[in-house]
Amino acid sequence: MQPLDKEYSDELKKVADAIQASDELAKYLEEEEEADYLALREKYEPLINKVHHEVAAKNPLQLVAMEESIFDASFEGLYLPRVLGYSVLRGEIHENYKYVRPQNHFRNALMAICNSANFDILKKRIGQTIQVGFALSSDIWITNLINSFDNKKIRYFLQSQKLDKYRVLADRKTGYIRYQRQFDAENYITAEFPEDLAGLHSHFSRLKTFLLYRTQLEGVDNSSILPHMKDFVKNKKLWDTREHMEIMGVFCGYWPMEDWMKKEGKNAMSSCRKNLEEFDEHWFKFLLERFSTDQPPSPATDQQWSAIFDRKVSDESAAYFDLVTFVHEKGIEDEETQETVRSFHNQRQGLSLVNECVRKSIHQYFARDVKELVPQQYTRFFEVTRLYPVYMDIFANQQFNQDLKDLSMGYIRKCLKVFTDKRGKDYQDIKKFVSTTFQDLGFLTEKQTVELFKTRRKRKKPTA
Repeated sequence: MQPLDKEYSDELKKVADAIQASDELAKYLEEEEEADYLALREKYEPLINKVHHEVAAKNPLQLVAMEESIFDASFEGLYLPRVLGYSVLRGEIHENYKYVRPQNHFRNALMAICNSANFDILKKRIGQTIQVGFALSSDIWITNLINSFDNKKIRYFLQSQKLDKYRVLADRKTGYIRYQRQFDAENYITAEFPEDLAGLHSHFSRLKTFLLYRTQLEGVDNSSILPHMKDFVKNKKLWDTREHMEIMGVFCGYWPMEDWMKKEGKNAMSSCRKNLEEFDEHWFKFLLERFSTDQPPSPATDQQWSAIFDRKVSDESAAYFDLVTFVHEKGIEDEETQETVRSFHNQRQGLSLVNECVRKSIHQYFARDVKELVPQQYTRFFEVTRLYPVYMDIFANQQFNQDLKDLSMGYIRKCLKVFTDKRGKDYQDIKKFVSTTFQDLGFLTEKQTVELFKTRRKRKKPTA
């Protein structure tokens, strides 16, 4: 956690002073009406939120420090329910939807709320958050937290937030995902840059998520992160590990490439290629993971990765980047490209990781073309599919064929939602194309084709 800059601390102090001097607080303390506290919240929470947004945009590594600064009683508990939600969602969870490690920030935020003089009002806004946070935490951790309070009212409230239904994995997963959606528009993700191997193992997943997340945001300033990233890349204590390699892959592939990254990134990656056992396997598994996300490798990311892979080192990763660089320069329509891909693929086992990455890379060309098309551009889709048989023959891979089928069927169904006139030219063109081409490609049988275009009868409403 990075300490909060003085300019933010000063700004928050001004807000706290304004709260304490406000007429709204004076009225609330005198009359103790909930409506008066809500008026206080309506006026001053936006000011705290403004500081939070600024820190999140420009200095995200200081977010936890910023949030813990408003635990002070002078803020009267304002904004703490929001902070509690952020703290729940920042924790790393494993496949059973439990925290990998205890969440101290969640505990601290919850204790700040429970110890607030305004707890009776605040607790009305935090029930769902605590339920999800407790669902992800261990029973021992929850028990220790509850027992740390002397106030029986608080202990009873917290105990009531442990829901039995969240003991079931499916319900716990559903509850977490539903809760997470409420924060989709919020910028709250932060991370820590480790300095030793123990820290790398602990903070790896969160740091990786954070770096990818920052590439998706618009209007943010990442300059405060770069010095920490530079130290991370150059830190030889962390070199030659899978975790360092993957963080390097995210940073050097998805962030704008700067001159220092080419030199320092190449040094670190060369050492990793030499000293990390089964480097190629780790690297291609990383690529395959990226292909399965909404940020798959593209020609731009391949170009940046290629810059940090020294060609003087001969391994499968170098051979892979030589191939995809050639493909990106020539295009998949070029016959020389097709023969080069065929030769590369045939020289390796069909189910090898590197060949799987090659197939995914080629599939991305088709995916980028098709996903950009609107239904009115279906003739362009017909043109794209002309290359399907070429690469289906090169790879002879069932999963590649299935991926092309799923991509194509998604587009056809999108077209059929638009072209509903079965006698219209557009509908008939699509039907004729699918009836011949999709059957030739093995995407659909004759029976499935008939079913796809069959008119569905509307059920008649039962008469009274």
